[in-house]
Amino acid sequence: MAECSVDEVADGIYRISTYLPDVVVHHGVTINQFLVLADEPLLFHTGLRTTFPETVAAVARLVPVERLRWLSFGHVEADECGAMNHYLAAAPQLEVAFGALGCRVSLEDMADRPPRSLAPREAIDLGGRRVVVVPTPHAPHNLEAQVLYEETTRTLLCGDLFTQLGPGPAVASDDLIDAAVDAEGVLRTASPGGAVPRTLEHLADFEPRTLAVMHGSSFEGDGGAALRELARAWPTHPTAPAGEIAAAGWLGE
Repeated sequence: MAECSVDEVADGIYRISTYLPDVVVHHGVTINQFLVLADEPLLFHTGLRTTFPETVAAVARLVPVERLRWLSFGHVEADECGAMNHYLAAAPQLEVAFGALGCRVSLEDMADRPPRSLAPREAIDLGGRRVVVVPTPHAPHNLEAQVLYEETTRTLLCGDLFTQLGPGPAVASDDLIDAAVDAEGVLRTASPGGAVPRTLEHLADFEPRTLAVMHGSSFEGDGGAALRELARAWPTHPTAPAGEIAAAGWLGE
């Protein structure tokens, strides 16, 4: 059974984290959801379908699950939205909100209730807070990729960007650049070329105070500077062949 930790990473924004030691061989990885408390609470990421009982119990420690109003995520992948329909069944008012491309290509078929399609830079009013959707195609991967920016706390819910391997604190104020570059060196899952650095530079213009990271520690501090620094350090390697990924330990043996 997976164990979930719950930590506040910004005012009213909570990280629900599960550490899975065997997902990436010799490293392990955290899978994090973020709950934004407001009149209409929003959950960013669902976690895996298999860990739903533990993650939903952690959510219930913060807000009654039936009060959840919005559900979004960084892109369509098992760790991001594997438990989507379980949450839809548990929360009658819950609505998936995602970019138009992801809705059209995947979610209109996958979700048990019709999703709300979001235009670029469209805001969702949570009641006392707003989150803005920012498309990030191919950064770090998937054409439908996106992030959310919570304006009140200046928190960037940044999905797989800034991924780090292994366990770590809920929030760090130290430099995470080397850890993020090292993780990409192991996983080799990002799009080749300049998509990731360009996106990081673009997101830096929000000047976030908190980077809420899907895998690894969140960051508190000068988020704009951290995004620009990672853009400069980002490796522009070609896509790794399957055999190389397996050798790196992502697929296991």
